[in-house]
Amino acid sequence: MSSSVDPGCERCQCHRDRQPAILYTLLSQELRPGTARHPPPPPPPPPPRQRCLCRQRRAVCLRTPHLTCRAASGVLLKTISFVRNVAAFQLLPREDQLLLLHGCWVPLFLLGLVQEMVTFEVMEAPAPSMLKKILLSGQSKGQEPEGTQPTLAAVQRLQCCLNSFWRLDLSPSEYTYLRGAILFNPDIPGLRAAPYIGSLQREAQGALRALPRPEGQARFSRILRASCSLRAVPAGLVTDLFFRPVIGDAAMGQLLVEMLFEAPWLPLPR
Repeated sequence: MSSSVDPGCERCQCHRDRQPAILYTLLSQELRPGTARHPPPPPPPPPPRQRCLCRQRRAVCLRTPHLTCRAASGVLLKTISFVRNVAAFQLLPREDQLLLLHGCWVPLFLLGLVQEMVTFEVMEAPAPSMLKKILLSGQSKGQEPEGTQPTLAAVQRLQCCLNSFWRLDLSPSEYTYLRGAILFNPDIPGLRAAPYIGSLQREAQGALRALPRPEGQARFSRILRASCSLRAVPAGLVTDLFFRPVIGDAAMGQLLVEMLFEAPWLPLPR
């Protein structure tokens, strides 16, 4: 999608705010009885022009959901398979496993998109039908619909994160050790075995740092910075963009738990 502002933005509030103050002009031309006619005072200067962000806020959806959602589902299966087959993860208390799963599935999934070279395009989401508007307006006060439509700006930030990893062109060993460093995150609140999990993360980072590379330690630093950008991607954006068309209003967190603990048919990661 192009990032230029289209003519539709002329109807938005930010465009109207830049228009001359018509009411001010009319009032300034009125004269009180008995007063001499003088030229009306000049209108106040318009605010400085700014780049219109209306299009960036527009809701978008996948251009080919039948293809992209299928590829994303395959990546998620491999991601959960990787997690459940890490021996050190299986030794953790179940409560810690759940916390790590909920805290790390998004960056692990996005890293899988990078490795599997899953690309996608979005388009402007169609306006909701009148029936949908009526049904949503009948919800009780304070109750929000289960899913929210991603915006173009949010999707573009996500694509920038993925592009930064594609430019790094990670090796299979770098992918493996980086997954371990992402999975064992001791900073997630509520962990019972946080010191042990921290030692596992340091071990994975040490193995990643020790890999021979011509760029030296500079590449290791770039990989860690790129992984931080993946952690910053909201889980809601990933769920609504890649999985909401498939799972509907189902809770993503519950599906992840079922996949991790109740799906023995999951394939082993390749």
